[in-house]
Amino acid sequence: MEHRYAIIGAGPSGLSAARALQKAGIAFDAYEASKSVGGLWDIENPRSTMYESAHLISSRTTTEFKEFPMNSTADYPSHRTLVQYFRDFANHFNLTEHFRFETKVTAVEREDDGRWMLRADTPDGAIAERYTGVILANGTLAEPHVPAFKGDFSGEIMHTSAYKSAKQLAGKRVLIIGAGNSGCDIAVDGVHHAASVEMSVRRGYYFVPRYLFGKPADTLNQGKPLPARIKQFVDKRVLRAFTGDPVNFGFPKPDYKIYESHPIVNTLILNHLGQGDLQIRADIDRFDGSTVHFRDGSSGEYDLILLATGYTLDYPFVAREALNWTGWSPKLFLNVFPPSFNGLYVMGMIEASGIGWQGRYEQAELIAEYLRACEDAPERAEHFRARVTTEPWPDLTGGYKYLGLERMSFYVNKDAYRGAVRSAVSALRGPDVHGTRTPLVKVQPKRVKA
Repeated sequence: MEHRYAIIGAGPSGLSAARALQKAGIAFDAYEASKSVGGLWDIENPRSTMYESAHLISSRTTTEFKEFPMNSTADYPSHRTLVQYFRDFANHFNLTEHFRFETKVTAVEREDDGRWMLRADTPDGAIAERYTGVILANGTLAEPHVPAFKGDFSGEIMHTSAYKSAKQLAGKRVLIIGAGNSGCDIAVDGVHHAASVEMSVRRGYYFVPRYLFGKPADTLNQGKPLPARIKQFVDKRVLRAFTGDPVNFGFPKPDYKIYESHPIVNTLILNHLGQGDLQIRADIDRFDGSTVHFRDGSSGEYDLILLATGYTLDYPFVAREALNWTGWSPKLFLNVFPPSFNGLYVMGMIEASGIGWQGRYEQAELIAEYLRACEDAPERAEHFRARVTTEPWPDLTGGYKYLGLERMSFYVNKDAYRGAVRSAVSALRGPDVHGTRTPLVKVQPKRVKA
């Protein structure tokens, strides 16, 4: 019986999975609901949460795939550059031909023989295909998290996932609830178009400038990582020297240490606060028509409320128990493998400052190594499974005490995570005739000419 696998999604994680399986010589089909590759970076994708002013918040060289550098000199490219990068990547490695586009997966169900039935809707009707296993790479930033509020608002309420252009804010009194990276980007857009822009926040934030000492901030200290406590001590003081104390701009004092939640890579918002273009408000108490009451007793009148309240994990076509879902997210070994090893694999269910797409490719390489071992070295695959189910799992926090929030439930430290993944890959690879470990396939990196 042929071992063939399905990949769901054509964003960076899906492309990583496709490339890794291709290099390992593993048969696969890939499915994408949109018309092309790119995932959320494709603003034309109906599920995309992209907006016109969006750029990378990590720098190009720390984000790109190692074997396929970007054809750009911009440190923080725009979403237009990035979607073209993914299309070039897919075409360069002949991955596009493996994808069935405009094909929405509706169900993935395990059959009695252990294989998986994948059902999907296409422009020509429903299809069903059987696979040895399925790699879920449909993204983590597509299903909006919409909290409940007391009272009713008579104006417009919109999640930031529906925001595309600053024209949507023109002439309106805007209240942004939340201050994540997207919320801050949109606030900066809004000061040039809206009648007014205010932000309601519950907790304080740390702000990281895109450049430090004239270089992209995340390209500094790329050698041996500092222990968490030392890095927090040093970086907090360096950032305060460059950006000032956000409390002086109206933000609450953070009730956590730096890097225990995702930092905001946008200091323009501090500039606009200093210029009086923006105002920070307290947490929401209730809505009353066009009036919003805040917990500090103040209130304001608004036409539009933008919910910068993040996203919730969503794998709607798979039963939650198949993913060992506990609490806010699945509990998976290295955020990839259900401990039952039932033939499902998750790509991209990691959030980490600076992990980049190369970090996601290393995830995919681990999956490919495991699938290859299942076919060629079942004893190593069995040993791997036994270790996962009987030994403690590695600590992926890197010593940081992440906030107990839904969006942090699958957060990892990039150095701890990538080290654990590489260790797992090494364990799955067998020694060669000289007793040293070698990769399944050796591929020389190919560069893209500027």
